[in-house]
Amino acid sequence: MRQYAAGSPLTCEPVDQGLLNRGYRLCTTRGRYFLKHHFDPDTADPAAIARQHRATQRLADLGVPVAPPLTGRDGRTVAVVGGHAYALHPWIDGRHRHGGQLTTKQCARLGTLLGAVHAGLERVMPPKCRTRPAESPHPVQSADPSDTFALIDDLLAHVRRHRPADAFDELARHRLLERRALLERHADRRPPPGGPVGWVHGDFHPFNLLYQGDAPAAIVDWDRLGVQPRAEEAVRAAAIFFVRPAGTLDLPKVRTYARAYRLAAGATPSELAAAVHRVWWERLNDFWMLRWHYERGDTRADPQFPAASALAVWWTREYGAVCGAFAK
Repeated sequence: MRQYAAGSPLTCEPVDQGLLNRGYRLCTTRGRYFLKHHFDPDTADPAAIARQHRATQRLADLGVPVAPPLTGRDGRTVAVVGGHAYALHPWIDGRHRHGGQLTTKQCARLGTLLGAVHAGLERVMPPKCRTRPAESPHPVQSADPSDTFALIDDLLAHVRRHRPADAFDELARHRLLERRALLERHADRRPPPGGPVGWVHGDFHPFNLLYQGDAPAAIVDWDRLGVQPRAEEAVRAAAIFFVRPAGTLDLPKVRTYARAYRLAAGATPSELAAAVHRVWWERLNDFWMLRWHYERGDTRADPQFPAASALAVWWTREYGAVCGAFAK
């Protein structure tokens, strides 16, 4: 803490929200801070973290609600201790809000906020990278259904071997068989490579946005900052913010959010419609929650699986209505 002139530590408590990385709430003789341990090996490169920090500082200068890290006495924002990367941020008092807790006005404000992020990143990030897709968990090339069929077979084998079988296994088997049938029916709708790209947050969802009262106070966790099709981030975010427990989307709220996003980001209706198609296809082919559960023995995402797996089925059935909510 001496490196940051942040006082002497008094207490240190782990923050238990979030699936990746580790965070701690620090109370010192000079205030409260958030100590982030960049634990995920895919995003823990100190140079990449420093780039994220520069981006958030520039966005803060534009008025975007973020929480840039403190700079140490050595002029750096990343501290490497024992081979591990850490950053110290100001503590932001706030709470997370799901889309079901947002009013119509707040849905519009959310869309405007993400549009401001994309427009702001376009201003502050290096222009030479804007047309080069970066490595990301959301590749520009769409999923090949033949690969997905093989993955489904592998996951079904995992389900059969699990003993004793439980309710999660039963739901997983049902959704895997259901998804295979959907892919067989819609395999000819595989989208072409993605459209216009730009810098994006990369992981914009309720746990990465803090509210104070009715207003967004800070967008956090910029580990996935990269170059991707921007409109797809807007669609992915809506599919997380506005999914209901039964696996449907609150389309009136989506429509309000999407209109505000398009205006703030300068995105066209056709760009959003293409993004809807690509993210729909992505959802049909994506089984990361089941892979965590069966391949890694990691059950942290299990509570999200019922709604997320049902959404892909509902989205397919209501494809036209979903496109209309984003693009009209």
